[in-house]
Amino acid sequence: MTELYSFTATELAQLLKTKQISPVDLIQCTFKRIKEVDSSVNAYITTLEEVALRQAALAETEIINGLYKGPLHGIPLGIKDNYETKGIPTTAGSKIKENYIPDQTATAVEKLLCAGGITTGKLNMHEFGGGLTNTNIHYGHTRNPWNLQHTPGGSSGGSAAALAAGLATLTTGTDTFGSIRVPASMCGVYGLKPTYGLVSTKGVTPLAWSLDHAGPMARSVSDLALMLQVMAGYDPQDPASIKAPVPHYKEYLQKGINGIKIGVPTAYLDGLDEDVSLLFHNALQTLQQLGATIIEVDIEELSLSSFASYVITTGEAATYHYEKLQQNFEDYAPDVRIFFETGILTNTPQYVRAQQARRALTEAFQSVFDDVDLLLGPTVPIITPAFAEDMVKQNLEITKRSMPFTAPPNLTGTPSLAVPMGIARNGVPVGMQFIGNHLSEKILFQVGSSWEETNPLDKK
Repeated sequence: MTELYSFTATELAQLLKTKQISPVDLIQCTFKRIKEVDSSVNAYITTLEEVALRQAALAETEIINGLYKGPLHGIPLGIKDNYETKGIPTTAGSKIKENYIPDQTATAVEKLLCAGGITTGKLNMHEFGGGLTNTNIHYGHTRNPWNLQHTPGGSSGGSAAALAAGLATLTTGTDTFGSIRVPASMCGVYGLKPTYGLVSTKGVTPLAWSLDHAGPMARSVSDLALMLQVMAGYDPQDPASIKAPVPHYKEYLQKGINGIKIGVPTAYLDGLDEDVSLLFHNALQTLQQLGATIIEVDIEELSLSSFASYVITTGEAATYHYEKLQQNFEDYAPDVRIFFETGILTNTPQYVRAQQARRALTEAFQSVFDDVDLLLGPTVPIITPAFAEDMVKQNLEITKRSMPFTAPPNLTGTPSLAVPMGIARNGVPVGMQFIGNHLSEKILFQVGSSWEETNPLDKK
């Protein structure tokens, strides 16, 4: 019998709505799993069993009395620990904020809770979002459930690991230069970096204001659609929030991909680990068999992405952390401190040139989307690695290798959907990402859902 903790939200919603299972039973099952597994995985910084059981009891009463709120009602939801939660510690994975208890809840979380989501706890992360390995000297390293000696990716590593291990049904993540998509890919789950401004970042600890995105993570594309339906929308308290219509995303899940034109940047075909290259070329063949047209495209401006992303991210992060870096630099993990201190050395001409490079890349993306519906590439060019002895060096190296692949959608503000691509010979998943034009999430879900039906993690 399949345990409830491994079901998707889409599957659980029907069972909850028809009263075949209760929210209380589901939460109890989830926390039983947490107690059995999380001592090894370390996905959570703070668990909230009593809070969750109270919320589940209320949800049960509401559903029994015919007050069903929709498909998130009664669903276990893990929150990345850089989203503020009223009355609950929000550390951003840092010693500096270990005693911080907000008096407000982040807009995106508030929306999910109002839709009936049940908070299981606050999830581990790379400190302040400043890395892609989810090593954390303050709260312990999060481990990849597929192999505990391997990184889960970061900075939303706790969010991805919780999904992969059955420690939450849905989770939230943030993404500044890959922090949703990298861990989703390395843990074999699904993650969406939405269009910039589509989901409010009000109440989310910033890494780099102009690049930060909040988004959903889940074990299926359908679940992402359920979450985004709730999370998306204009927030007057977020200066970057955009006023845009929110489609009924689930309506696009069964449309198939026949006739969809997918561009593959030639820059994403070089420098790949052998297993990544093999799986990616196999994926291209599968997509063609499903009816998509694959077109190689040349985007020279992609070569600007690492420079632009590194300068903008470190510069804006150093601005946010400037006083603390002067006064309490020893409280930062070494890799994060080095990353942020680099931004202090950034000068105004470098920052302006980085923004100019960003504009050039954005214009190049707009041009290529005149000819294709989506872009596609590996999420990162490397197989999911085991933790290295020198974790500072490893994080900086993985960030350097990943940025050319993950940073462009952040720089351009375009949405990107990370999906599992397959399993490498080391037994750990790797992933790829579909990149769309602004506000094309519905097409990403359409194509991602068709890809999911090929069961990419079950292929031999």
